[in-house]
Formats: sequence, structure tokens, C-alpha cells
Amino acid sequence: MASPSPVTAIPAAAPDVAVRHFTGLLALETDCWDVHESMTNGPHDFVLLQTNASPASFAAEHIDGAVHLHHAEISDETLGRWPTDTLFVVYCAGPHCNAADRAALKIAELGRPVKKMIGGKTGWLDEGFELVADR
Repeated sequence: MASPSPVTAIPAAAPDVAVRHFTGLLALETDCWDVHESMTNGPHDFVLLQTNASPASFAAEHIDGAVHLHHAEISDETLGRWPTDTLFVVYCAGPHCNAADRAALKIAELGRPVKKMIGGKTGWLDEGFELVADR
């Protein structure tokens, strides 16, 4: 009998385990396509935060409609301009950057809802979406 492939050598999880796992992932993450769709066609029911880079770098290139708030600056005070039930969607440069993870952790520790946009700016560009510069 042939050995199983690297894919099947470890059996797949039971469907109920998979449901819990993927429901948990989707509760914590969204993707560039869904963010773009919501920001373009609505409903736009979240605040998109770019959480890395300097203000000057953000001004030169960011997702249209995003707000810059460096992860190190996140606090009750800096989030205070939004209602406490506001969903924040955080992003950074891309998969090689952990600023979005740092921001998500801080926002969650402050008792606020948060999701990470997987892929960041790299994913946004990979989807064919454009970045803008402040005028």
C-alpha cells in the first residue's frame, strides 16, 4: 500500500472542528476584497486604520478612506473620537509587517472590536486596487 501524501498524512479535522476554526478566523480577519467592496459599495460600517509608517509616508500612499494611527499611538484617547462599539479594521505594509497585529492587540485590550485586513497594502495592490496620496 502506498504511503499517504503530505496533504493526507495528517487527517483533516472533523467538520465541527473546522467550523469552529474558520468561524474564529473570520471573526478576527477580513480581506482586501471585502474591505474594498464595503468602502466602494457599502455599507462602510467600520474605520480602516493604517497602523504602520510615518504620517508623511501615509500621506504619500495609502488606501483611500483610511485613517493613519501608528500602533504605538493607540490609546483610549486616540480612539476616543469614535464610539466604543466602532469596528476597527487594521492594516499595515503586508504579510512581512506586524504593525497590524500590534494594533489589533492594543485595540482589543482597550475593549474595542477589531479585525485585521489580511495582506495589508501588498494584498491591496495584488488585488488590483489603487493607493492614493493626500493632495
